Amino acid sequence: MMPLDSRFRRVGFALLTAGSLAVASASPALAQTPFSQIDRASAGKVSFAAAQSGQPIEAGSQVAISGEGFKAGQPVTLFYGTTPLTPTALVANGEGKISGSITIPADAVSGIHPIVVVAREPYFATVAELKVSPSVPLSGQQRFTITQADETRGLYQSAYSAKNNVLFTASSVGRPPVSQSELLKLDADKLTVLARAVPPAAPAPAPRPGAPAQAAAPGVFAVYGVGVDDAKGTVWATNTRQNTIAVYNQADLSLVKQFDVGTVPHSRDVVVDETLGKAYASATGTPDVVVIDTGALAVAKTIAVQTPRRGEEFSALSLSLDRAAHKLYVVSMTTNEVAIIDTRTDTVAKILPVPGARNAIGVSHDPQSGRIYVAAQGSDNLIVLDGASGAVIADTPVGAGALNVVFDPVKRLAYVANRNAGTITVTDPDGKIVANLGPAPLANHVSLGKNGVIYAVDKSAGVRDAEADVIMRIAPK
Repeated sequence: MMPLDSRFRRVGFALLTAGSLAVASASPALAQTPFSQIDRASAGKVSFAAAQSGQPIEAGSQVAISGEGFKAGQPVTLFYGTTPLTPTALVANGEGKISGSITIPADAVSGIHPIVVVAREPYFATVAELKVSPSVPLSGQQRFTITQADETRGLYQSAYSAKNNVLFTASSVGRPPVSQSELLKLDADKLTVLARAVPPAAPAPAPRPGAPAQAAAPGVFAVYGVGVDDAKGTVWATNTRQNTIAVYNQADLSLVKQFDVGTVPHSRDVVVDETLGKAYASATGTPDVVVIDTGALAVAKTIAVQTPRRGEEFSALSLSLDRAAHKLYVVSMTTNEVAIIDTRTDTVAKILPVPGARNAIGVSHDPQSGRIYVAAQGSDNLIVLDGASGAVIADTPVGAGALNVVFDPVKRLAYVANRNAGTITVTDPDGKIVANLGPAPLANHVSLGKNGVIYAVDKSAGVRDAEADVIMRIAPK
């Protein structure tokens, strides 16, 4: 189990002292004879979810308890420290499942709280995690001019072309084989569509082992991540499902090159260093960043980031490129680290831990101060690091599912897309919240435009019962 933030450990038993949570005092019924029969083969596990489907667990909310893998009739008690969370034990039904509910105190501290699960007759114990997400109210909307457009469904990322003042967005709908996907070119000010392209057909996926033989629909080389190369007039896209990348012409979105399947395993982000003639693509689930020569349109190198943590593997996700300083920042979700790559030599210069992060997923940087901004989906926070020393400058709870972050060096503000909270949190360079914008029901990505303008992708079509997701243009006043 990963270590918890010291803030959460200090909460201790205090979390459950509020009267809004029904608790039972210790009683003989809860007693367990020490070193009696133990359940050696138990697969018991417990999970928690908000009573309202799809919502985060926040202070004051109802929480549904569910568990499985217990023995029929086995009493199961949940404890926070030594305090039981329910008035009586939950008894497993004939299928070995338990269910119940609790109310989180209104003054509960956000964070990942360890809950001790104790089963009796025979004895078994484990620890389940209950995450209480921060509830950050909307604020500061009057400081920004926000316009939006609904152009297509399945939006994932966007990238801005400063040379042409256009915005490119990638969209894909459904699971493999994906047949509905588009690359869009938008007017960066009006958000109107200037051009759109459907990716080419992709090879049919191999049948799963043991699955009945049948003709599989091939789908298309669906686009997810996107980056621009203004020097060569191209736009790059990641084809996550086919483990590769593609290059399109900015002018008319005609396909320049579709790379072979397997070029970049589970490709996520792609960024282009126009001065050095290199594109960098992250291979999620691996420690690799693939380097492509943008002139030859060929793979030049694969950079493998080796974590110093024994028994763990770096998993490359979001990328942030500082062209002037020749630095590429790469965040790892599995090890909660940020690697700094020297783009002149394509070698790893430094790896910094991100204390307080769980499932770190988004990264950005301030080219002026060298600070690094990390959004952590599992711990719902924005962590600001000193890029030289690695010291934590700020650890700010921003909202459930902090997914992506971008720092604007013009207005000197950081923007965090909180997918589960449905907000876009704005902080100053020190991580202090100055605004919380929304609603943005499924905020997925934020990217940098010109003169302090930020573009946000909100995958809210399903939530709003609409035909298209939302592209937001956020301009500070």
